[in-house]
Amino acid sequence: MAKLKIVKFGDPMLRKVSRPVTEITPRIVTLIDDMIETMRAEGGCGLAAVQVGVLRRIAVIEVEEGNVIELINPKIIAFAGEQTEQEGCLSNPGEYGITKRPKAVTVRAMNRHGEEFEVSGSDLLARAICHECDHLDGKLYIDVQIRPLD
Repeated sequence: MAKLKIVKFGDPMLRKVSRPVTEITPRIVTLIDDMIETMRAEGGCGLAAVQVGVLRRIAVIEVEEGNVIELINPKIIAFAGEQTEQEGCLSNPGEYGITKRPKAVTVRAMNRHGEEFEVSGSDLLARAICHECDHLDGKLYIDVQIRPLD
């Protein structure tokens, strides 16, 4: 595994829409492993492939230590409630804002074996799922920011 370079705010790459993964190859699996290592090394709880310069619909999330959720071609299929909390991004280190996100979400995706699954989460997990799915659509948390963190 390798630690990857994170694309920073201001880079036009972050505003591009990622392409679906059509085939899960060894290269995709290696990318997922490298993304997990990078996310952990940077102290984040989520990372999208576009943040490491790869325009593919892949994200990894770890809000509970040791429980990594790997999302290939994720699609949010349900959401409920509302939460207004602090949010940041590994592509914008040290900066935070207050955003409004759903309190709970369900996402459908594939795993590294090409198997479709669904996962539901609330609070931080729901926020992370929304944040990473937004990255795959070229959106940043500042686009849903209510105000900067005081």
